[in-house]
Order: sequence, then structure tokens, then C-alpha cells
Amino acid sequence: MFTVTQDFSLSSIFLTYLHFDLLEKRSNKYSSRPRFIVMGELYWDNAGILIQPYGKAWQIRRRLLHQALNPSALRLCKSVQEAEASPLVYSLLCNPASYEAFIDRLTASVAFSIAYRHRIDSMNSKIIRQRLEFMQYAASLNIPGRFLVETLPVLKYIPNCLAPWKAEIQDRGRVEAAVNMALVRQVQEDIKRAKHPSDIPDSLTKILLEARADDPVAFSLLSDRDFAFVPASLFGAGSDTTASTLCSAVLMLVTNPVTLQAAHAELDAVVGSARSPTFTDDAKLPYIKALCAEILRIRPVAVLGGTPHANSASDMYKGYYIPKRTTVLSNSWAINLNPTYYPNPHHFNPLRFLPDSTPPESLPYMPRSYITSTPQEKSTTPHPSKDGHSSFGWGRRVCPGAGLAQNSLFIALAKLLWAYDVLPVREEDGSERTYDRFAYTEGFNVRPRPFECVIRVRSEAHRAVLEREMGETAEVL
Repeated sequence: MFTVTQDFSLSSIFLTYLHFDLLEKRSNKYSSRPRFIVMGELYWDNAGILIQPYGKAWQIRRRLLHQALNPSALRLCKSVQEAEASPLVYSLLCNPASYEAFIDRLTASVAFSIAYRHRIDSMNSKIIRQRLEFMQYAASLNIPGRFLVETLPVLKYIPNCLAPWKAEIQDRGRVEAAVNMALVRQVQEDIKRAKHPSDIPDSLTKILLEARADDPVAFSLLSDRDFAFVPASLFGAGSDTTASTLCSAVLMLVTNPVTLQAAHAELDAVVGSARSPTFTDDAKLPYIKALCAEILRIRPVAVLGGTPHANSASDMYKGYYIPKRTTVLSNSWAINLNPTYYPNPHHFNPLRFLPDSTPPESLPYMPRSYITSTPQEKSTTPHPSKDGHSSFGWGRRVCPGAGLAQNSLFIALAKLLWAYDVLPVREEDGSERTYDRFAYTEGFNVRPRPFECVIRVRSEAHRAVLEREMGETAEVL
């Protein structure tokens, strides 16, 4: 079920089916992080919440993120997500081949708008290029075996003049920290220029600045540098991962035409053709919500559960002794394809996520042929997490932006499916192109390798709505 392997002084435990017992039920022990010397200590100087070990400093950062990502705050974010989804679907009218770039812009702009209340018009903007460079560089520092200092931590203390590799990492870390602090200062200046703080739209940075002013003692552990990393972490956590999931959605729709037909049937019956979907429709779109959950299940972005956990105390589990500071990697890919939880797990089937109170037969618009030809494939042993899958992690280290990501996925996918047919390319001989549903990038976070597809507006009536709503949205944006 799981194994423990020894590598120098570092143990690694790989979980397949028993992750819930350790990472959820014993989260008081399994919520820390292994030591990240290069990325965490040299590059970020322990400021990033991602690599913070469990303790007071991490709890403060986590509590601050929750202030902007709790359920009531997420309701306020929906207006931004709805508005940002309109440019996505409108842009596809003229340039459907660039769908991946438009998806990347959408998720980047949502993250930036919520963090700083400044939106992103283009992925070529300076700030986005910087952020992507920061993310890519940080990821390059976290490759196992690349740096000897991870095995021999004493090398961290070699003077920079004798270790140019270390000096470069720290210099680049200071650049990222300076950019983070400049973004916070920009929000501070916006607040100062306003006649009243309420004149400035809420953002995570504004909320945190006001909280720090009201209770400076609670923030005393955080320097200005540490403080600036909190809103910056929202981009890394919620931008690329959500974009990757939406790209997986396109791939699954191209390779499962019956799913596309069912989604169109629901959207046509509930929303009609005179407007596009909004969040007010979500309770009446159970199939679209199930479709989102199935996409998250079948292709988790973080294939090994994201950043590894570590236990802060030794433990015994089913006869295995797990030493303190053991690295814990949870195989999200394997768990989300576990036939115990998901019969026929490689079959893309949103019906498995329909609520028990809403069988497909109860949806009058659902095509009868789809219902009769597609088994629900629900297990008698449901997945133990509340989401029904493991794509957002576990325990106290569950992704704080999970709700934000789910909302972005829902509204973007609902508007995309309402407006467009998403179809495979036709070859010269008239046959449909065959797609490899396992052609994904490598690494801890994955997305489909670039592929061509046909994204075609469904009717002139849908086109007219997209053009009208884009004009209305421009004022909001």
C-alpha cells in the first residue's frame, strides 16, 4: 500500500490509497514541509507560504490568505471572474487557435485582480512576464539532485564570493521580493490618493493592509518583505494551475463528443440563447458542475499532490515506523484513477459526479441516448474528501485557493460551452484526428502538450450575444 525508502538522512513515503489516514486524520502531525534549502531558504529567504514548515509563521500567513478566500469573500470575487471570462469567449471568435493563450490571460488576470485589483490585458505585459519568470526559476531550483547543498546543508554557509551559484540565487530572490513589495506599495498609494478607502475596490492586499493597521501586533512576525509574499502567492497558486485544468477540459471535450452534446443540452434548456451563463445559474446546471469535477479528477495538475508534506513528529502506522521529518508524497494521479473510488477510472464520465438526489433521468433536457449508453459508474466506496477527488491536496495544507479555482473553472467552462462547439480537427481524408489523452508535460505540475482543435461559434445569435456582453463587460473591467 505504501513504502518507505531511505536516501541519506531523508526518508520518503509514497502514498497511494492510505493518504487520507495520514494527511487528513493525522494532519496535526503531517502538515509540515521538508527542508527546501535552495528554493526556500536561499531564494525566498523563508518568506513563501508554499515551503513554510508548520508553525506560527505559517499559520499567520495561512490565516491572512483565508481572509480573502473564505466563502463570503469568494462571492465578491465572482463579479471579477464573470467579467474576465467574457474577453476569453469573445477573443475566440476571431482567433480560436490561440485558445491556450487566452486561457492563460484569463486566469492570470483573475489572480492579479483579486490580489491587487489590477487586471492583465495581455500575457506580454511586463508584470506577467516577470511573474512567469519568477515561477519558472523557482521551479528550476526544486529539481531533486540538482544542488549538492540539499544533501550537505553546511554548503549553504559558504561565502558568496566562493559560491557564485549561491550569490546568483539570492540576487534573483531579492529582485522578486522587490517586485512583490512594489505591488503592495502601489495599492497603498491608491488608498492614499482616494478620498475614502471605500472608493478603492477590495483586493487581498487592501484587506491585509487594513488588517495590519487595525492589529499591528498580529502582524509583528512578518516583515514588509514577508507581508508582500502573501498576496503574491495567490498568483502562483491560482493562475497556472487553473489554466492547465481548462486546457485539460478542452482536450477531454474534443475526445468525448457525447459529453459536449450533454453540456449543450443543459445550457440550452437552462440559459437559452439570449444571454450567456452567470453564477446565478450554477444551482440549475448540475451537469456542468459535474463536468468540472470530472475534469479535476481525471487530470489533476499536481500529479504528486503538490509540494511534499513532512511529519513534525514520529509516527507508527500499520506496523511501519515513520521517523520525524519524513518526506510525504501523495500520488494524486493514482488516487484519482483508483477503481475502488471510480469504476472504469479512465473513462471520462461526468455522470459519476451528479448528486445522488439528481440522477440523470430526472433532468428532462438530458439526451435519452446519452443516459442509456453511459453508465453512471458510481462507486459504493465514495472518495473520502468533500470534493470527491484529491486534486487540491489534503489536511491543513489543502490548497487555499481551491474555491477560487473551482469558480473560475465553472464560469469559464460554462460560457465556453454555451457559445462554442469544441471539436476534433478533420484530416484531409475526412476522418477525425486521433488525440493522445496522455500527452502531457512532465514535472510536478502538468498540462496537455499543445494540440489543435476546432472551436466554432454555435450560431449567429450566440455571436451577437458575445459581442453585446463584451461591450457591457468593458465598462466593468
